[in-house]
Amino acid sequence: MKALYFKEIRSFLGSIIGYIFILIYLISSGLFHWVISENTNLLEGTEADLIPFFNLSPVIFLILIPAITMRSISEERRTGTIELLFTRPISDLKILLAKYFASVTLLLVALIPTLIYYISMYSLSLESSAFDHGATITSYIGLFLLGSTFIAIGIFASSLTSSQIVAFILAMFLCWLFYDGFSLLGSFNLMGGFDSIVQYMGISYHYDGIKKGVIDTKNIIYFFSVIVLFIYAALTVVKSLKK
Repeated sequence: MKALYFKEIRSFLGSIIGYIFILIYLISSGLFHWVISENTNLLEGTEADLIPFFNLSPVIFLILIPAITMRSISEERRTGTIELLFTRPISDLKILLAKYFASVTLLLVALIPTLIYYISMYSLSLESSAFDHGATITSYIGLFLLGSTFIAIGIFASSLTSSQIVAFILAMFLCWLFYDGFSLLGSFNLMGGFDSIVQYMGISYHYDGIKKGVIDTKNIIYFFSVIVLFIYAALTVVKSLKK
């Protein structure tokens, strides 16, 4: 598994794909938060905090993460190299986990430079003692978990087809559905008491809970449960390809 993990890392960083993901995320984030005069601009807020950054990043991830996961399995299926993977002395689960953790590593590499936002806003705050470090740190944890969940969804979508374009569109739709779709559906008050259950199924419900500065075990369990669910779903699809 370790060898396959490093192979996937090299495929990201040895080609332009990984760098494009990191650069587009950092450039788009930098423009919206420091240059463009909108409500996402950190310098134009009434308080020194990173709330606009944590609100916008999931929207950027909705597009970028499906773009890096769309080739994880679909490319293997298209080129036929997935048959070679099946012949290796490694389980199907470890193959998926190697691909998953490689993408998570790329996500982490993209997030680390944004810590400069944290340092900058803390330095710009008029009352540094009033800066909410706890909420900022937990929000970073929530954003990392959200991105990791999108990656699991993207790998599942990639396992369903040999077309990268179809995998991209499907992953983007599923990520949107779990991030905002359930919350939107629950807000219409169409199902009475079930509306709160539908909203609870959405990622944004749990992400917003973490952004408040409190690490609730229920939110952490939710993210890990969704990750496990989609990795298992991808594993089921991959196993069916052997038959």
